[in-house]
Amino acid sequence: MAGIVIIGAGQAGSSLAAKLRNLGYEGTITLLGDEPAPPYQRPPLSKKYLLGEMDLERLYLRSDAFYADQKITLRTDAKVTAIDPAAKQIRLGDEVLSYDQLALTTGSEPRRLPAAIGGHLEGVFGVRRLSDIDAMAPYFSAGKRLLVVGGGYIGLEAAAVAALKGLKVTLIEAAPRILGRVAAPETADYMRSLHASHGVEIREGLGLTRLTGETHVDGADLADGSHIDVDFAIVGIGIAPESALAEAAGLTLDNGIATDDFGRTSDPAIWAAGDCASFVYRGSRIRLESVPNAIDQAEAVAANMLGANKPYVAKPWFWSDQYDLKLQIAGLNTGYDRIVVREAGAARSHWYYQGDTLLAVDAMNDPRGYMVGKRLIEAGKSPDPAAISDPATELKSLL
Repeated sequence: MAGIVIIGAGQAGSSLAAKLRNLGYEGTITLLGDEPAPPYQRPPLSKKYLLGEMDLERLYLRSDAFYADQKITLRTDAKVTAIDPAAKQIRLGDEVLSYDQLALTTGSEPRRLPAAIGGHLEGVFGVRRLSDIDAMAPYFSAGKRLLVVGGGYIGLEAAAVAALKGLKVTLIEAAPRILGRVAAPETADYMRSLHASHGVEIREGLGLTRLTGETHVDGADLADGSHIDVDFAIVGIGIAPESALAEAAGLTLDNGIATDDFGRTSDPAIWAAGDCASFVYRGSRIRLESVPNAIDQAEAVAANMLGANKPYVAKPWFWSDQYDLKLQIAGLNTGYDRIVVREAGAARSHWYYQGDTLLAVDAMNDPRGYMVGKRLIEAGKSPDPAAISDPATELKSLL
């Protein structure tokens, strides 16, 4: 029996396989990952794992015994080279595997700097895989000079870890400000001040001309004509959906692998979930690059593969840990035209409105603001902005 094959052994793939068994599926499940390690958590990679506060085994999502007990065939170092939808087969080099249903949970890959401007040099790292972090770890010693290219959350988190380790950190962002695509100026201002207080130099509106060095990076020429010396560089300029297999197989792509409300692709026997999959949310086709979405969407797809026929309803939320700050984000801020700031002691939150409609909340060390905001957004409720900004307002009363 061909059963179900899952390509991609990250958070989404592991969650999908586990949910299939939890829902009573008794057929064959084959989970294919292209890394040597079993499925692991990615968020702690560039934080607790790099800081030495979490060992390798604690990164793993589940034990080897789990996959054996659940009769899930986990294959690591398994590089899928092609999908043949007509024959319902996949290829791993010369090996052929058949499937009844196929799930693509291939995730995403970091965007790299072109080799023409030094992206190929030794000492230039992305932040995505266990191998990336293991390779950069030896550079994280006090006094080393780090260049971070990109002022999104990935770049800021890398800068925070480096600063805590005593490195001299310079972060450049080509756009006019950090977090330009994902957060309001108020949140960017807060984060900029936080990093400055830890000695990180942030230079905005400044592009990279090229990284310099013979074989190993030793510096950077910047767009303003200046040059800085560095010992290594981390590139955080966004991620792209891993959709090459799907494209070669003729599946419809639209900001990743296009899926319907149920997680099915343009081929009725092939499904997709996680960072690689796009779906319609409030009238727009989006991808949600987050652990919560990877889990929730994968579990919804598992149910629909077994006939549940239930649309996936996304509940967007994200987080970022930097220094002693926990930033929690609920909702999507696309289209906001007003920011309402709430301060209550050390807690601070920024509430995104479009007209009178609450869209999203950025909560800085404010778990109550985050939880209330998340519940309001999911319930479709939009409280009076004046009540939000008044620190005397008991947030729970707004529910």
